[in-house]
Amino acid sequence: MTAKPRKPWRVILTGPIARVETEHTSEKRAYDYLVTELRLAKQGERPHTEAKVMQWEGGRWRWFETVTADEIPQDPS
Repeated sequence: MTAKPRKPWRVILTGPIARVETEHTSEKRAYDYLVTELRLAKQGERPHTEAKVMQWEGGRWRWFETVTADEIPQDPS
């Protein structure tokens, strides 16, 4: 069996010209990151349009959720 990684949450940002993969220590950190990146994408500052969230479970990476930039509300500040 493969050991659990130190960062068991993964975010894969994709778009027409880019793909970025990052790993995070918690679900909250993963979602904070993807919300920030997809908000910037809505403003035209990032080439990403979608984020796929993966979680390490049972010895492998499993799909958790897919979020698109359209689903992210504008920054409330």
